[in-house]
Amino acid sequence: MSQHKRTVDVQSFIDGERFSPFQWTILVLCFLVVAADGFDTAAVGFIAPSLVQDWGVARSALGPVMSAALVGLGIGALAAGPFADRIGRKTVLVLSVFFFGVWSLAAAHATSIESLTVLRFMTGLGLGAAMPNAVTLMSEYSPSRIRAVAVNAMFCGFSCGLAIGGVASAWLIPHFGWQSVLVAGGIGPIALTFVLIVLLPESAQFMVTRQRGDARIARVLSRIARHTHLEACRFVTAEAVAGHRGSALRVVLSTRFRFGTLMLWLAYFMGLLIYYLLTNWLPTLFKDTGFSGQNAALMTSLFPLGGILGNLSVGWLMDRFKANRVIACTYVVAALLVMLVGRGIGHQVWLGTLIFLTGTVITSAVTSMSALAASFYPTQGRATGVAWMLGVGRIGGVAGALVGAALMGLGWQFGSVFSLLAVPAMIAAFGVFAMARGPGASHREEGKLTPAVE
Repeated sequence: MSQHKRTVDVQSFIDGERFSPFQWTILVLCFLVVAADGFDTAAVGFIAPSLVQDWGVARSALGPVMSAALVGLGIGALAAGPFADRIGRKTVLVLSVFFFGVWSLAAAHATSIESLTVLRFMTGLGLGAAMPNAVTLMSEYSPSRIRAVAVNAMFCGFSCGLAIGGVASAWLIPHFGWQSVLVAGGIGPIALTFVLIVLLPESAQFMVTRQRGDARIARVLSRIARHTHLEACRFVTAEAVAGHRGSALRVVLSTRFRFGTLMLWLAYFMGLLIYYLLTNWLPTLFKDTGFSGQNAALMTSLFPLGGILGNLSVGWLMDRFKANRVIACTYVVAALLVMLVGRGIGHQVWLGTLIFLTGTVITSAVTSMSALAASFYPTQGRATGVAWMLGVGRIGGVAGALVGAALMGLGWQFGSVFSLLAVPAMIAAFGVFAMARGPGASHREEGKLTPAVE
C-alpha cells in the first residue's frame, strides 16, 4: 500500500497554505517564551543600583554577576542546539523554560555576590537553551514568504520582556525589594511550561528527518489546513532527500557553510557586545547623570521598546530584499545613532527619543540575525546553526557586560561610552554583508529568505 501514498513536501505544504490559527498559536507561545527570556536576562541590570546600595559594593564588582547569566546563555545554547537536532525542538524548549524559571526563583534568595553569580549562571543555562529552539520551531512552521517577519515578530517578545522588566522593576523594587524582580522572573516561566506541554507541537520538518511516522506528521499538519486529507500521505523535505551525513555540527562547519558561519558569529558577537553593555549598564549610566533610580529604570525601558517596531520593519524588508544587506544597513544606522546619543544627554526629551531610536535599530539588527541564520542552514543542522551563532555570540554579551564594568571603573561618562560603540556596530555591518560572499554563495538566493537546500 505504501507505494500508492501521495508524497507531500512539508515546507511546500506550509508555503501553500494561509498562516493558520494553529501557526498563530505557535507564534504566541514562542513570543511568551522569548518575553520571559528577555525579562530574566535583563533582571540584574534593573536590580543593579539596589544591589550596590543594599550590599555596599562597588559598581565594578557587579561585572561577574552581570556576565554570569551571559556565560550560561552561551554554554546553554551551544549544548542545546545539537541536542535539539537529535531529540526534538519542543522537548528541549520545554525543559529549558522550566529550568531557568526554577533558578531565577533560587536567585531571589541569594545573600552575596558569589552566590548570586552562581545562581545567575544556572539561570543562563536555561535561557540560552530556550532561545535557539524557539527560533528554529517558529522558522520551521512559517511560510517562506513571511519567515523573517514571523521570526522577528516572535522576537518582539524579548523587547516586551525587557520593557516590562523596566516598568515592573520601577514599581516592585520600592515596594518589595530587588528580590521581587527575580521572583516574578521565576513564576512566569514555570507556569508557561505547562502551557507549552499541552499546546506546542514538535517541528514537522524535524519529525520527517527523524522518521517519527507519517501519521503523527499528518495530525500536526492537518491543524494548519483542516480541509486537506493527509492520512494516506508520505512526508518528505527537500533537505532530507539530499541531506547531509554526519552530525549537525559538521553540517554547520562544512565547506559550504563555514565562511558564512564565521561571519554570522563575528557580526552577532559585535551586536551583542553593544546590546548587553547598554542593557546592563544604562540604568547605572542614567543614574550617574542625575536621574533618580525610578526615572533611570523608566528611561532604560525605552531602549528595548523601540525594538518592537524595528523587528517588524526589518523583517518585512528582509522578506522582500537581500536580507544580509538589510541587516548590514541597520548596523550602520546604529553606529550613527549611538554617536548622536552620546551628545544628547543635556536634553531629556531629545535623549529619550534617541534612546528609543537606538533601541529600535540595535535590537532589530541583533534579533533579525536569528531569522537570517535559520534560513541559512538546512533542517539537519538548523537548530545547531542558530544555537551556535547565539552561543558564540553570547561571548560578545559577556564582553559587553565586562567592558561596561571596566569603563565604569575607569570613570568613563555617558557620552564617551556611547561614542565608542560605533566601532563594533561597523564591524557587525561588515560581517553580515560579507557572509554572502563565501564559498557556495552562488548557490544561495540572496533575496527572500528561503531554506537552504543541498
